[in-house]
Amino acid sequence: MRVVILRGPDQYLRRAYTGRLIEALHGAYGEIEQFTFEGETTEPAVVLDELRSYGLLQQHKLVILDNADKFLAAAKDENQTAGPGRKTARELMEKYAANPVDSATLLLRADSWHPGKLDKAVEKVGAILKCEAPGEAKAVSWCLGRCEKEHGCGIDRQAAERLVELIGPELARLDTELAKLAAFVGDRATIGPEDVREMVGMSREEQAWAIQAALLSGSGNVAVSKVRELLEVSRQPEQLIIWAMTDLLRKLHAACRLLRQGESGGAIAGQLRLWGEGRNAVLNAARRIEPQRMAQLLRQSIEADRRSKSGLGKAPRTLEALAVQIADTLRCA
Repeated sequence: MRVVILRGPDQYLRRAYTGRLIEALHGAYGEIEQFTFEGETTEPAVVLDELRSYGLLQQHKLVILDNADKFLAAAKDENQTAGPGRKTARELMEKYAANPVDSATLLLRADSWHPGKLDKAVEKVGAILKCEAPGEAKAVSWCLGRCEKEHGCGIDRQAAERLVELIGPELARLDTELAKLAAFVGDRATIGPEDVREMVGMSREEQAWAIQAALLSGSGNVAVSKVRELLEVSRQPEQLIIWAMTDLLRKLHAACRLLRQGESGGAIAGQLRLWGEGRNAVLNAARRIEPQRMAQLLRQSIEADRRSKSGLGKAPRTLEALAVQIADTLRCA
């Protein structure tokens, strides 16, 4: 295992696989030296020098590179001599993976990943492991096993299903909630559905409506505050927020078109599945806005989603900017 890639957004799996790798290296080499670099701010030469230099007492090294996707996207290594022979960070890592040193292991960790020549080189000298959230059925089974093994109490299947419904299948967040629930029930042997209802926050649908309601308020400040609250306080994934924004724009665009085709509000609400307090807010906004403007915003939202999944730009800033655009458009219509 000279080079290992952990790719995917699930932090729990990344930590678990990292722990297993460290245990394996301890078993093979005894004591090891460990170094961690931040991919957004580290030059390739720094990483390569660390890999190729000998450690104290010639101990085996584990060199960890976080945000490796951003590291590999760097145009050139600034520490190389200027000229046409300068290589990109990805090219340098491809060259290293083709002939890695025996005295070190390189661990690349990234939320997103673009397969290429590097993957083929790594497969010959190490491993590539996906760190992606499982489906909901597997997440429920994981909760059932994890709770008893790691947190000292059982969890009712209905409670596990409700927890996954509320939180989603991200294992790191599920593990945090299981620990909180286990502490809450104390000496009781099993976590029940009522415990989940009492201790766990809003469902994903409720979180989605929270950002949609903030956008429909027409206030850029309210919209940005809600985005930051969901990201920083509730720790909601960026994908949920961009999905909620896109979903709202899709409904507004469809409602705009249908209203101008003479459809009634009740018929539109049925087609678009608009219920509760959001029904009138969406229809009222759709009456004021031209379909072309909604189509333009919808395209921007889809592009923001694409860029986020591709690792381009800073997702929080992109979400805030889009939230302001949507809110201002609804206010000025």
